[in-house]
Amino acid sequence: MKVPSPSMRLLAHPIVVAAVALVVGSGAALAIGMPIHRITQIAIYALYGAGVNFLIGYLGLVPFGASFFFGCASYAVAILGGMIAGGNEITGLIVAVLFSIVLTTVVGAIILRRRGLYFSLLTLACSQIAFEVAYKWTAVTGGENGLQNVARPLFPSAAAFHAFTVVVVLGVLWLLWRTAHAPLGRVMQALRDNEQRVASLGYDTYRTKLVAVVVAGAAIGVAGGLMSLLLQGVYANNLNWAHAGDPVLMAALGGVHHFLGPLWGAGIFILLEDRLSAITENWWLFFAPIIIVSALFSHEGVQGIFLNLFGRRDRWTLTRHGIPARPATIPAYAPVVAESDAGDRPILSVRDLSKSFGSIITQSGISLDVGRVGLHSLIGPNGAGKTTFFNLLTGVLRPDGGDILLDGRSVVDLAPHRRARLGIARSFQILSVFPNLTAFENVRIAVQAADGHWFGLWRDAHADADANLRVWSLLDAVGLVDRAGELCASLAHGEKRLLEIAVSLATRARLLLLDEPLAGLAESDRKVVGALIRRLADSHAVFLIEHDIDRVLAMSDRITVLHQGRLIADGAPAEVAGHPEVVAAYLGTGHGAAPTPVAEASRPIEIVATAVAVERRPLLTVEGVSAGYGGGTVLDGLDLVVGTGEVVALLGRNGVGKTTALRAITGVLPPTAGRIVFDDTEIGRLRADAINRLGISLVPEGRRLFPNLTVAENLKLSTRSGGASLEEIYDLFPRIAQRLKSRGEHLSGGERQMVAIARALMVPSRLILLDEPFEGLAPAVVQEVRAAVARLTSRASLVIVEHHAESVLAMADRAYVLVNGRVAWGGAAPLLAADRPLQERLLGIVNGADVAPLTRRA
Repeated sequence: MKVPSPSMRLLAHPIVVAAVALVVGSGAALAIGMPIHRITQIAIYALYGAGVNFLIGYLGLVPFGASFFFGCASYAVAILGGMIAGGNEITGLIVAVLFSIVLTTVVGAIILRRRGLYFSLLTLACSQIAFEVAYKWTAVTGGENGLQNVARPLFPSAAAFHAFTVVVVLGVLWLLWRTAHAPLGRVMQALRDNEQRVASLGYDTYRTKLVAVVVAGAAIGVAGGLMSLLLQGVYANNLNWAHAGDPVLMAALGGVHHFLGPLWGAGIFILLEDRLSAITENWWLFFAPIIIVSALFSHEGVQGIFLNLFGRRDRWTLTRHGIPARPATIPAYAPVVAESDAGDRPILSVRDLSKSFGSIITQSGISLDVGRVGLHSLIGPNGAGKTTFFNLLTGVLRPDGGDILLDGRSVVDLAPHRRARLGIARSFQILSVFPNLTAFENVRIAVQAADGHWFGLWRDAHADADANLRVWSLLDAVGLVDRAGELCASLAHGEKRLLEIAVSLATRARLLLLDEPLAGLAESDRKVVGALIRRLADSHAVFLIEHDIDRVLAMSDRITVLHQGRLIADGAPAEVAGHPEVVAAYLGTGHGAAPTPVAEASRPIEIVATAVAVERRPLLTVEGVSAGYGGGTVLDGLDLVVGTGEVVALLGRNGVGKTTALRAITGVLPPTAGRIVFDDTEIGRLRADAINRLGISLVPEGRRLFPNLTVAENLKLSTRSGGASLEEIYDLFPRIAQRLKSRGEHLSGGERQMVAIARALMVPSRLILLDEPFEGLAPAVVQEVRAAVARLTSRASLVIVEHHAESVLAMADRAYVLVNGRVAWGGAAPLLAADRPLQERLLGIVNGADVAPLTRRA
């Protein structure tokens, strides 16, 4: 890549570009006889829009009522500036800045308690309140007539004031540009992408947003002060809601992801307003279509269109391009060394921790310790409460009872960012990185947090040589040095997982909480990430949640098992693998008495599946299907067949792809490879509604009824010609007839499952997919639902996803067992039901078993 010369970099600097644009615009205005104050107005509105875009582009906050700060600053110059003896334009702008800082600090502290749409509406409400006050408080604000005769003694002529304005605007723009590259600006961009992740690194996100609002408010205040001086007066009209969206429109028109976008937007907006309003009073009728066409042609605004012409479609220009130079020698990553005086004291102690959501208990008196070094894994079936437990440890949720001790200190009352500063770092079940920042910047944000450089407003964040060297060291440790300059969004799924671990390490954490770091990874990536985790455990305390049980057993030093919110086992892998309650939790109560001996179970599986031929005509055929989420791979070449009138059990441990397979079949998750054929029609690229109308219905995990609708209304929404009648539904589930007027939220778990199944029958279904139909139900209710499901075979073929094999094998004709997105075993259900050791090796907890996908013979 050709490196631009210093002179070329200077010419491309946005402040230089803005200066050239304003100078050229000024010359053009003089040449064609346009009043120079029109270009002055463009410069002022460019600064106004830049202040607003400082919040939109860098922070992700949309202030619809930024006119509140703009208009109030104008009144401050007119009222307070006039009280200063010898006051002039410079003192007036100082008044505008100081007033705006005070105003945005007070108002921002209140409105930042809300986010998203509510933040926008609160700013708009503030603007309208200010308008009403300014319009009605005639004695102070002049009311409808405003205030005139604002003094401008230093620059009385239009040309002189224009030059003054351009210099001030360029100066403030330069300060905003510097701030964008300072530590505060970098944190703002990370917060825009992922606020939860920023908090987990130790940043106080509320304070960060408040400081950013104050900075933006000061810039907007300067613009408001300049407008008052330009007009030599101030009027309530600028505060009206009708003009509140003007700066947002200018920023969007020019490009919110570009530093100079507000300049181009302000120029277009003001010039078109000037020309079109001279032709007609209804100039918006012509201006609005221009905005619509611009938005449809490029969502990145005018500058986005310009960049597209030069083939730079994906580049934002909010900051300068590139990262710090790679050093000639990258030092090896040096982990945090545990304190020598800590002895055998655990790094983390949990005592009688409890948490419930209504009647659902997710943690019930849990107590455990995590050592200072080593890999401690937390496993358990779906719904056991594992991720909720991590949320309690990191402060995302507050426990109902119990205590959490980090290195002997209680942290149960601390906010998430304060726990992070004490040494708790976390990766998330769903990838949690900053997609619009480079890999280098992702890690540097975390390094900055560890160094305590949070709110720097002046120094260049990339000028910290020591921090940069640490970033390179961390990227080298996870094998991402060559990808440092790539945007995170363009990294492969496995690379993002590695990057997330690097981000966690960058905080100098003493305790790493890793939530399913292997989720969605291909086998090759699983090996890489797994090996890295094992290396980290030699120098860190690593607390791991993972569904890849075989790897967990092979590499863990200690394992804790949760089931239905209770801790049922805690110890060495071999001990946990043979624990009766653990075996029962994974395989069902019928398997808890005599588990397979660990020595026998640990042998690699080398069985060729004895799949029987599909004797009935195939109704559904899945061939080589791959699918996943966010670039990750969950299904990796899935093959299965469902015959007409057949019941197929789809089995496997947590996280192997069972639910993902159902989503791919129903069109909710389009496959990335392979084909899905239903009754001779390929459905892999059809929409979910079209697939449903062909005759495939899903009974989802968790029932997913409409809680505010009655049972009758839930069923009526699904009713289609050819589906089951209400009489047939009542015959199948007599309880439904008694609960027709009850809302979905008031039903028991069993009743919700009955309604969910009935809803699938209300359409003419030939294939019904049931996802965990017996999950969370009492034994008596399970028997009732199971009997009803068995009767469904007279209406349709069934695919039943179930965690406990014993719950479904007795009613199934055939079974498939998935391991890491592929079929590891397929055959007659009675064969699998009769082979308990095989079930335990494929579905249960075995020590170190390396379960590889098996060849399946029809």
